[in-house]
Amino acid sequence: MSLAVAIQMDHVSGINIDADSTFMLAMEAQKRGHTLFHYVPRDLYLKHGRVYATVQPLQLRREKGTHFTLGAEQDIELATMDVVLMRQDPPFDMAYITATHLLEHVHPKTLVVNDPVSVRNAPEKLFVTHFPDLMPPTLITSDLRQVKRFREEHKDIIIKPLFGNGGAGVFHLPPGDENLSALLEIFTQLYREPVIVQRYVPEVRQGDKRIILVEGEAVGAINRVPAAGEVRANMHVGGKPVKTELSTREQQICKAIGPALRERGLIFVGIDVIGDYLTEINVTSPTGIQEINRFNGVQIEALTWDAIEKRRG
Repeated sequence: MSLAVAIQMDHVSGINIDADSTFMLAMEAQKRGHTLFHYVPRDLYLKHGRVYATVQPLQLRREKGTHFTLGAEQDIELATMDVVLMRQDPPFDMAYITATHLLEHVHPKTLVVNDPVSVRNAPEKLFVTHFPDLMPPTLITSDLRQVKRFREEHKDIIIKPLFGNGGAGVFHLPPGDENLSALLEIFTQLYREPVIVQRYVPEVRQGDKRIILVEGEAVGAINRVPAAGEVRANMHVGGKPVKTELSTREQQICKAIGPALRERGLIFVGIDVIGDYLTEINVTSPTGIQEINRFNGVQIEALTWDAIEKRRG
């Protein structure tokens, strides 16, 4: 089957073809004979109750510096597409939420991956709270008093913005650190939303594991080990990718959340696990395909398109 696929993403000119997961998904679609169209989120619009995007035909190749060709701009109604891949990076702000509302008009007749309603209802650090038995002790609040009480109970804590991404704004406050009040003052100035506070999980020094699930089934994983002196394991802040296998506990976590992902149309998901704890469920624009493929000898992009085509029928 040949499908018309619109990819809503940050501009293709800025991607790293050796690391980008959207690039792999698009290359696999192209390999299968699907027709690709590219647009950035601001090119999405609603007019007279119909959803459109100003798109450009897209061709890709694994050549640094010349990895893409874009055709002439055209305005298309997204209802005429078979699939829309929603792949722009967070922040998960009102612009992101608005895009989910617009795409909701065409889904599921046009299959949006991931389901825009579920993307809107499942932000990374909030969706995971529906699985409290899998998480480290966690507090979400705007109240400094509650944070202080939580710290008195757990001593060693992590504090981060509720809708942050990529490790931005993550702070480790060990016992005796006197910066808590000042830090929360800064957070209050920068963000209107509550903060998320968690008991520090020391196993992060051995790595923060990214596991990819397709249709609720684990298909690969990579361990991201923080650099010396760094609590964050994100690769763009120096985390080192390391080959890994799933532990029994991690298999249990995947089995526990898999049905909820499938029911919500969350086809391509990345979860983060530290030690025995699930810390995030990433549904917006999960990454890790290329690193996992290299270490595990899999083709996650192919498994993802198998799932998409099956859903399309």
